[in-house]
Amino acid sequence: MKLVTIVSSCNFLEMYNFMLFGYYAPSIGRTFFPTASEFASLMLALATFGAGFLMRPVGAIVLGSYMDRHGRRSGLLLALGMMALGTLTITCMPGYQTAGVVAPLAILFACLLQGLSAGAGVGGVSVYLSEIATAGKLGFYVSWQSASQQVAVVLAALVGIAITFSLSPRTVADWGWRIPFMVGCLSIPALFVMQKTLSETPEFLQRLHRPPGTAEVLRSLAENWRLVGLGMLMATMTTVSFYMITAYTRTYGHEVLHLSLRDSFLVTLCIGLSNFVLLPLMGGLSDRIGRRPQLISCALLALVTGYPALLWMASSPSFGRLLAVELWLSVVYAGYNGAMIVFLIEVMPAKVRASAFSLAYSLATAVFGGFTPAICTWLIHTTGNRAAPGLWLAAAAVCGLLASVLLGRHALAAPALPRIPPMRSAPGVEIHSR
Repeated sequence: MKLVTIVSSCNFLEMYNFMLFGYYAPSIGRTFFPTASEFASLMLALATFGAGFLMRPVGAIVLGSYMDRHGRRSGLLLALGMMALGTLTITCMPGYQTAGVVAPLAILFACLLQGLSAGAGVGGVSVYLSEIATAGKLGFYVSWQSASQQVAVVLAALVGIAITFSLSPRTVADWGWRIPFMVGCLSIPALFVMQKTLSETPEFLQRLHRPPGTAEVLRSLAENWRLVGLGMLMATMTTVSFYMITAYTRTYGHEVLHLSLRDSFLVTLCIGLSNFVLLPLMGGLSDRIGRRPQLISCALLALVTGYPALLWMASSPSFGRLLAVELWLSVVYAGYNGAMIVFLIEVMPAKVRASAFSLAYSLATAVFGGFTPAICTWLIHTTGNRAAPGLWLAAAAVCGLLASVLLGRHALAAPALPRIPPMRSAPGVEIHSR
């Protein structure tokens, strides 16, 4: 499990920074995008962060093809280094009053760099875990990719609670918001540790054919456009449900249901813990009962129960109701995601596994999942219905259900991932890609 822990930690920084930027977007807007209107400053900050989502498909192709050509280890280290540089830039960059127009441009650069990195982060970690998994435990191993992200959700919520109790709102707005990003910079020394301890996967080292260049990767992706498109639909259910129950919970609980900020943070914390426990269990369950039945069942549950659950919660908002509904959606999300990640890996062509998976997942995040908080806010504003986010979840569930049915044929025809015994090295010698 040592390798699983090391590799899964690559996803930690990505999600940690996403949660932080969402939490402190108003402070970031005032610091780097000052205008006469606080709303305009906030929207500029969110638009800058949104630009990072648009870079994810680019990162999936560029870094994903790098992983398929040069190895999972090299690609993950490169992606983590780019993410760390983006975090350091946000942490240390002086505000607009000091640096002028350089400040917002530097934050835009940091978000684009992080988006490029995140585009291949999930795919690279998931493929690495699938290639070191032991027989019969593929779902369990791969589920730790998603479980590691929940640690970031929990830590971001804990840091948010600590800052809320320790600092005044004015202090947080002035400079306190930088403290959580400083914590994220601890990934920089972690990068050097990973460089020494992380080995290449035996399956990649024993592969006879590797794409010689990005052009061949792009050709293969084009030939498998249907798989990538259906994979995007399947991942839509995961990304929408995840961002709804984590990133959007603070805003929904505080701004829409008018609960206290502390209650909203506590619910987010509980959801992160719930997801962390459930994801490996659900991944292991998919090893026993099969991916497709689990995917179809969870998509149906989201479709049938999502909107009624939110309607019940919105009819009489309380901490207990918000927690109960979010925990139920956590069960549905974990059940679906625990089977979905490994299912997509299994149906993707081996020679472009990292790039094809990363592209499908990144497209789902860029087009649907990442904009879930904004779409939910717009739906509530337009309809006047506080349960309207349940309709967005239902639409995502339809996408997941449709893709699960259509991709089932490919899963039956695709060859199983080979289980290669771990390669042993002589004492003091590590196995790395060349």
